Amino acid sequence: MYIYVDSFHCFKILKDMVTFFSLFTIYPFILPFLSLTVILYLSYVIVVQLQQRPRNVAGPPTYPIIGCLIPFYKNRYRLLDWYTHLLSKSPTQTIVIDRLGARRTIVTANPYNVEYMLKTNFDNFPKGKPFNEILGDFLGNGIFDVDGEMWYKQRKMVSHEFTARSLRDYVVNALKEEVENKLLPILELMEAENRAFDFQDLLRRLAFDVVCKVSLGFDPCCINESLSFSPLLDAFERASQISAERGAAPIFFVWKVKRWLNIGSEKQLKLAIDQIHSSINDIIRERKIKIKDENQKETNKDLLSRMILAENFDEEEVRDMVISFIMAGRDTTSAAMTWFFYLLSLHPEIENELVSKELRFIETETLTKYEILKEMNFLKSCLCETMRLYPPVAWDSKHAISDDILPDGTRIKAGNRVTYFPYGMGRMENLWGKDRFEFKPRRWMEESGEEGTEQISILYKFPVFQAGPRVCLGKELAFIQMKYVVASILKRFQIRPACSDPPVFLPLLTAHMAGGFKVFVHKNKYN
Repeated sequence: MYIYVDSFHCFKILKDMVTFFSLFTIYPFILPFLSLTVILYLSYVIVVQLQQRPRNVAGPPTYPIIGCLIPFYKNRYRLLDWYTHLLSKSPTQTIVIDRLGARRTIVTANPYNVEYMLKTNFDNFPKGKPFNEILGDFLGNGIFDVDGEMWYKQRKMVSHEFTARSLRDYVVNALKEEVENKLLPILELMEAENRAFDFQDLLRRLAFDVVCKVSLGFDPCCINESLSFSPLLDAFERASQISAERGAAPIFFVWKVKRWLNIGSEKQLKLAIDQIHSSINDIIRERKIKIKDENQKETNKDLLSRMILAENFDEEEVRDMVISFIMAGRDTTSAAMTWFFYLLSLHPEIENELVSKELRFIETETLTKYEILKEMNFLKSCLCETMRLYPPVAWDSKHAISDDILPDGTRIKAGNRVTYFPYGMGRMENLWGKDRFEFKPRRWMEESGEEGTEQISILYKFPVFQAGPRVCLGKELAFIQMKYVVASILKRFQIRPACSDPPVFLPLLTAHMAGGFKVFVHKNKYN
């Protein structure tokens, strides 16, 4: 079991509570307003619960008015494993979380429900206003935060660009430059000095540099010998963390009050977003001037140039789309690779098989060839198995537009949050068998599932890239990037944890290791 708490987060929670209650002395008019709001809200909750209280639905113990607030509070620092336990006990692998202060939430690990949400009845399960409310300040109207016509418009354009061979070649060339000229020399230095360092931070810097090159045609130079401070990277990390804390807040209106008063974490979020917007707006304006002054064919390799040349979006839309691309490309691949190297360190026999049978005889210079990378099936199996156990996005929510019924019979009311749960799905016995907790990449290379496991399209039992109309357009490029980075490292080095303590899986906007991943680097025996 993983415990999602440390002294920093305890201190932060206490600090937020003190800040919140101090508002009553600074702004005394808030107290009567808040009291009236609470009375009206409790009255509303009672009426709604009487109308919507589920019958014979699995989930935690639920009481009048407060719902499951008590068990939720007790398990608030281990929600992933608590939800997984409840789902494993549910006959349908679906539970209802109905608690005071939060929207009624249906959590499912049932792949047929996932297919229904993401494909069959896609139009009834958009991201929804609650999602946009939490992330809208940061992601704006980017493709990952919008629905309807705005989403279709962006999706159409991005889909065309992501299928272009020129973009794929541009990504591979950017990878080669970053890995050969920056990443590998740093690993050589760390190995020579026998120095422990944060490998997760190094991979996140690498991913940030690559995605900025691909999205903006701009190199922020975050990965360097000194691993120095990067203002833009720091702004993205602060904005991502604080936005995630909004969604996890036990009392959701606290962050809204802080935003209204521009204090605490909300003030920090605003400063971070202002810095991000200012930096990217400057890059957009400079790129427009460059496109006008130079041959267009030489400036349209990165996504930003392609969007400007398309002339279908205004400057704010372009900015928001670029921010979404950076967020998606930065955290997901680096998180997956971090956990991959951790799991490989626990299973040296799999590492040996991967290096000796699949990577050893591939010439380094051929790693940039798309066909060679695509044929690395065992490496892809290892990456998929990693993401099954430690998905970069632990859960994802939609919000029902109208009343509905999921395939397993669970009734949905308009406005309910419906969450599919990749972390829990990777731990369901009926989907992956009795060895579901084991790291076994070979399961991905077997055509038939294990006896007793449920047979359904892999897209919906392993939805780490979503599925249906919103399936991740960068999926193949993500695998190409991870394969190239991993293969380049494993052909030369072994990565070994500097500490024997098990790492903590921390699910924010994208999941990562709490406190980083301290490692030592050693030359491998084939080097």
